[in-house]
Amino acid sequence: MSTLNILIAEDDAVLREVYVKKFSLSGFNIRTAENGQKAVELIEQEKPDLLVIDLNMPVMDGFSVLERFPRSAREFPILVLSNFGDTKNRERGLSLGADDFFIKSEMTIKTLLDKVTALMKTKQMWKK
Repeated sequence: MSTLNILIAEDDAVLREVYVKKFSLSGFNIRTAENGQKAVELIEQEKPDLLVIDLNMPVMDGFSVLERFPRSAREFPILVLSNFGDTKNRERGLSLGADDFFIKSEMTIKTLLDKVTALMKTKQMWKK
């Protein structure tokens, strides 16, 4: 099986570095973006196998990226990570096509890796 490519869009440099380290150690190929606009540019250059995206970012937020790549028009899942724990933001993210939604303060890197692994196992369904 080839290495899976994950794009991580996160404006917090420390978190970005933690994600890169942990995902790389787990065998994933990682690209990063510090804002939503950069994420869009990277997706247009090469589609990822999975997008992990923060909602609250400069230049273009995660909601705008979700709107730009609706579920019906993309071949990769999107996993949202957010500091916004309210129901309104969660429902909006999921209604815009996010495949899962994590509150950063409630997750561990292990639960995030487990979710990514589960999504990658079902990724083949996206191409059907």
